[in-house]
Amino acid sequence: MSLPTVFRSIASAGVVLSSMLLVSCGYPGGHHGYMTHAYRVRGQNYQPMSVNAALNFTETGICSWYNESTFFGLNRGTTSLGEKVMPWHLTGAHKTLPLPCLVKVTNLKNGKSVRIRINDRGPFIPNRHLDVTPRAAKILGFYGQGLTTTRIEVLSVGDGSYKRSNRGGFF
Repeated sequence: MSLPTVFRSIASAGVVLSSMLLVSCGYPGGHHGYMTHAYRVRGQNYQPMSVNAALNFTETGICSWYNESTFFGLNRGTTSLGEKVMPWHLTGAHKTLPLPCLVKVTNLKNGKSVRIRINDRGPFIPNRHLDVTPRAAKILGFYGQGLTTTRIEVLSVGDGSYKRSNRGGFF
């Protein structure tokens, strides 16, 4: 095998490994478009809002944190979009926002805020409007308490060529 052939083989293997790592890191996943179809959980029907309605959406409510991974984070959870999620990701769950979307979450008790990707459904506990990953809860400063009051503001909906900002344009 000639030296250029060896370099091409190594480069090809690097591209394949890089692609595998990106896919295994969680998001962005293989979902295209927006997830806005109705669904049912625990006898309750949910109808996610349209992309246009979500672009100007804000909401205040009780936020909790959740961890879908098990066995010290080695066994990852899977979101409603089919993406793998780890405790250190900055993601969250909302019942009616279109998936995926990017939101700014502000803890109203201390003023701390973080941008997270909403890629999951929930929380399905009454009087809660948002679930976030442990890392997001730590940044927001309520990890130890478990719950806090937050305001969410939608920044954009969708990924890639589907991405629309709350300013009405495409990225």
